[in-house]
Amino acid sequence: MIKLEHRIEADKIRKQFSEGDAKRDADQKTPDDVIRFDDIIYGDDKEFRKWQLLDVYRPKSAGQSPALVKLPVIVIVHGGAWVYGDKDVYQFYGMRLARRGFAVVNYSYRLAPEKKFPSSMQDTEKVFRWISDNAEQYGFDTQNVFAVGDSAGAHLLALYASALSNAEYAKNFPFISRKNLTLRGIALNCGKYKMDDEREKELQTDLLVEILMPKGGTAEELNLIDASAHVTKDFPPSFVMTCRGDFLVQQAPLIMNALKTAGVPYEYRCYGTDEKPLWHVFHCDPHLPEADICNDEECNFFKKLMG
Repeated sequence: MIKLEHRIEADKIRKQFSEGDAKRDADQKTPDDVIRFDDIIYGDDKEFRKWQLLDVYRPKSAGQSPALVKLPVIVIVHGGAWVYGDKDVYQFYGMRLARRGFAVVNYSYRLAPEKKFPSSMQDTEKVFRWISDNAEQYGFDTQNVFAVGDSAGAHLLALYASALSNAEYAKNFPFISRKNLTLRGIALNCGKYKMDDEREKELQTDLLVEILMPKGGTAEELNLIDASAHVTKDFPPSFVMTCRGDFLVQQAPLIMNALKTAGVPYEYRCYGTDEKPLWHVFHCDPHLPEADICNDEECNFFKKLMG
């Protein structure tokens, strides 16, 4: 049974965020130079089938038959405060990444409050297994798999990357195969990494954690989902991004300090200026020159890591 206050908060966020995303993408359409494969089922939860779907986008220049040319892969982990979002609100951003020479896998995952953590981790693992199982059909270069995560998606991606690279932490998630695909590099965009940051009480993170976690956010649960607490030297090289005007700008140093302490290679960018601030996940906005710069720099970061 979903608590009424949790339902009200989730519905409020879904309404507010969906209106903003619809406005941002109102003039967007599928580019002529991209081929797309939509609504592919990757999970087995019949009740929440709408959240276990993925799309694949590829540049047409790599061949109409995707098996002709294998491309490096970018997996998109969407944001949305753990209660909102799906692949459809990231489709145009995903196709812009594909035009930069990648096969992009853009997936929805099960959300709170309908499904508590770690459902989103389970779905992420299923997506990576799907990529491995379908590499030939869709032209995936499984030696060069990358991922981008935004906001809550950056949090989820960081936790998943830790589960793949930290054997002790992985014991919390027995459904994750550490023998699965290797993440060669990731981009963490405008992320939330630590839930109990005293500097951000006004963001109502406590309520969102209560909605997300099975026990409502116990001390043990807070440690489990602290993305800055489980980074080891084997964590994938990371591009950490935020901007002036991002309400989570203070979170970036938390993950950067963890990366630096563990000796993980990373690059950091803070876009915008005090005179011209941007906003949370600005890089998804097709109308911004700064978004193009950010997306170029992240894709170039990945290309430098390719084997």
